[in-house]
Amino acid sequence: MDSAKGGNNLSNASVRSETAAAVSNRSFSYGVASGLTVDTALTDSQALSTSDQFNFLFSEYFKGLLFVLVSSMFIFAVPVALTRHGSIKGLLMGIAKRAMDIIGSLVGLILTIPFWLVIPAVIKLDSPGPVFYTQTRIGLNRRRNQRRLYQKADVNDKRRRERRRTDYMGKPFKVLKFRTMVNDAEKKSGPVWASKGDPRITRIGKLLRKTRIDEIPQFLNVLKGDMSLVGPRPERPSFVMDLSTKIKGYSNRLNVRPGLTGLAQVENGYDSSLTSVVRKVRYDLEYIEKRGFWTDIKIMLKTVIVVLTGRGAC
Repeated sequence: MDSAKGGNNLSNASVRSETAAAVSNRSFSYGVASGLTVDTALTDSQALSTSDQFNFLFSEYFKGLLFVLVSSMFIFAVPVALTRHGSIKGLLMGIAKRAMDIIGSLVGLILTIPFWLVIPAVIKLDSPGPVFYTQTRIGLNRRRNQRRLYQKADVNDKRRRERRRTDYMGKPFKVLKFRTMVNDAEKKSGPVWASKGDPRITRIGKLLRKTRIDEIPQFLNVLKGDMSLVGPRPERPSFVMDLSTKIKGYSNRLNVRPGLTGLAQVENGYDSSLTSVVRKVRYDLEYIEKRGFWTDIKIMLKTVIVVLTGRGAC
């Protein structure tokens, strides 16, 4: 029996030797560090200076906290609309336009100081009444969607009525002008368009309207933010509510801030009829579509020509 087992073991061993690869026996050893000492105490020359410590703390804490704060403000405070395509570009254009309005209105006020000194005295000598004339006009429509009347699925505002008691489709403000008409010109007639040969216009008023000098005080409206240097002319509430039902796209004029001058002003002149308003709306919508820095510059240069020639005045 033992001899038989021994024979089987030899045969199995020979089979394994034919099929298995031989691996040499190697031994591995690891070195041991000895004689190495580490001095954790810094000498005076190696110690961090006060400026280095300040820079370390500034970078590690202040910059880190500032990054977290700015990131949180962007995430929680920036409206979703600004993250949409083109919104950032529109925001930057708006900032640039407002900066140009502020600078331009300040320069305009400085350059027109002689008119502020002379025109009030001339108006007083020409006809009785105040020097300045204020009138309610409709400006920028800051609310593009009627959230109160037409409830959206993603809006949780549960108000059941419109917050505005009277919807003028834009923000009302007081426009300021040098008076060109007799005092209380519309007391009996109500709001009506001016026309050529209008008896309500004073003698000095004809010159002021022809040269657009009567609109110089509106630099203050631009500086205040109610108006822009270039844009659609602001209209009275009664006209806005009436014309918006008669002329297609009229209310779209209120999607931008109204202007001291504009494409319609230099091309169409004053409103005198419904036909002239239709032309004005076409010019205004064209400006809104193509508005930009260089477009505004071109319109302001054309305005200078209109002022010098008196074209389009009544």
